[in-house]
Amino acid sequence: MKLSRQLPLNALRVFEAVARLGSFTKAGEDLGMTQTAVSYQVKLLEEHVGELLFLRQARRAVLSQTGERMLPKVAEALGLMADAVADARQQAGDILEIRSTPTFASHWLARHIGAFQLQHPGLAVRILRIEKPVDFRSDNADIAIWRGDQPSADVEAHELFRLKYAPMLSPALAKTIGGVTMPADLLKLPLIGASSKWWGTWFQSNGLVSPLPGTITIDADGALDLEGSAAIAGHGVALLSPFLHREELEAGRLIMPFDVFKKDDLSYWLISPKSRRKSAKVQTFRQWLLETLPPQILTPSGAAQ
Repeated sequence: MKLSRQLPLNALRVFEAVARLGSFTKAGEDLGMTQTAVSYQVKLLEEHVGELLFLRQARRAVLSQTGERMLPKVAEALGLMADAVADARQQAGDILEIRSTPTFASHWLARHIGAFQLQHPGLAVRILRIEKPVDFRSDNADIAIWRGDQPSADVEAHELFRLKYAPMLSPALAKTIGGVTMPADLLKLPLIGASSKWWGTWFQSNGLVSPLPGTITIDADGALDLEGSAAIAGHGVALLSPFLHREELEAGRLIMPFDVFKKDDLSYWLISPKSRRKSAKVQTFRQWLLETLPPQILTPSGAAQ
């Protein structure tokens, strides 16, 4: 019997969208279908299975126990089919698509990826900067490099490192107050991201009570990228990573007056879909990345294996 007659493939795709979005309406918007069509496909699948897959609640579609058991394998199967199509489309010239947080993409990955391509000339690399976590179920990325909490169990995740930050500023800005020799000198200058609790923590570690109000955490990697550019331009002092801004420090565009650091609350992770765990290009990039990153910044679990 043909597979298309055994399984209602379109209904499975609709089921995954409703489960992922928690709404028949949102699933319809995501798939370009009406809510009525979505409901019909779910009903077909429920009749095929012989069990309810969703508990209809006001403004929400909650998975039943049967639906919860089905979802992981359905999502993985759809991912495998998407990978098969993507692989077929890329046969003429294989492409490794990487999604990365802005600061890591611009300050490390873009500066080193040329070496990877020289080692693997038959593999084209596409890097896209991202501001939010990748959803591999709807995104064609092979790999993501993300700064955040530990990823969910439905992806392959490898913890890379957790950075540390210290105040950095342009030499010209330091000269405007006769140089920066003590932590208290920084309070004479504009502090980029002044409302962040990171600054309060850093000043406290230096025996100072920061007068800065607010408890907003710097949790957007893109903000770190922008704050680094502002510091280089002389607009203020920013808490930056000596790893990511090594070239700016060596070139003298930035100075780091003190080696007292604020450790990041979040880690950088190398993430890929489980359906591509055996992909040669994914394994090749992972090995290259772990061998190329400085060993001293890698977490114990981030060492090359």
